[in-house]
Amino acid sequence: MTTLLQPGRVSPIRKVPAHVERPEYVGKKRPKIGESDVKSPEIIERMRVAGRIAAQALEEVGKHVAPGVTTDELDRIGHEFLIDHGAYPSTLGYKGYPKSLCTSINEVICHGIPDDTVLRDGDIVNIDITAYIGGVHGDTDATYLVGDVDEESRLLVERTRESMMRAIKAVAPGRQLNVVGRVIEAYAKRFGYGVVRDFTGHGIGTSFHSGLMVPHYDDPSLRVELVPGMTFTIEPMLTLGTIEYEIWPDKWTAVTKDRKRTAQFEHTIVVTETGSEILTLP
Repeated sequence: MTTLLQPGRVSPIRKVPAHVERPEYVGKKRPKIGESDVKSPEIIERMRVAGRIAAQALEEVGKHVAPGVTTDELDRIGHEFLIDHGAYPSTLGYKGYPKSLCTSINEVICHGIPDDTVLRDGDIVNIDITAYIGGVHGDTDATYLVGDVDEESRLLVERTRESMMRAIKAVAPGRQLNVVGRVIEAYAKRFGYGVVRDFTGHGIGTSFHSGLMVPHYDDPSLRVELVPGMTFTIEPMLTLGTIEYEIWPDKWTAVTKDRKRTAQFEHTIVVTETGSEILTLP
């Protein structure tokens, strides 16, 4: 396929103007955790705004994915879009993370740090971006094809998105949260894909990660019932090979142990009276 990824040079931390409201964890070692899984209509309305800005930022960054572009340049574009719309890039300063989005290329499962790595023809790259505005977060990501991509990778990307959409459709009040993982794993197994277990979806709202865990594999012991007003992310990571991984010395970048490719898609959703609504649409 392609040569293995190596860490690049990370540029200095980008500035955020003083007027942009920061989440409570910026400048701290750890975020505060713990809020109700069920949100008030007023918080959900604010999350719609944050989700829409995040989705628009993702769309803008996605337009610039092309051979020859560095992941640092994609970070700059996402950072400036969020700031221009009055939003703070949630990842910046989260547990010390140094950038405004994540760029995960080829064998990187998640949390790749933008740097001077140049995208090459045939790569796939996941862009994960979160907007904080009005005291709440909207979190979304998508995997993009860079130039002319081989069929196996293209299908992986297509099917990873499909697994997410199927899981979102399966969400409904009265069902158990495990329906998400059950649907994703059943679909992924049809193609022999690995379903990453150690990185999951999460509750979200006034907290970036609220403490609620949303596995993407079938976990029958998960007894949480879906209730209208619950907000969380669904963000499956599927692999062409093993789901085992290693973390780079940067303590963030997770790569598949066999260095085979992996794709991810993510939406923030709210459980409604009849099903669910995606909050991260442009």
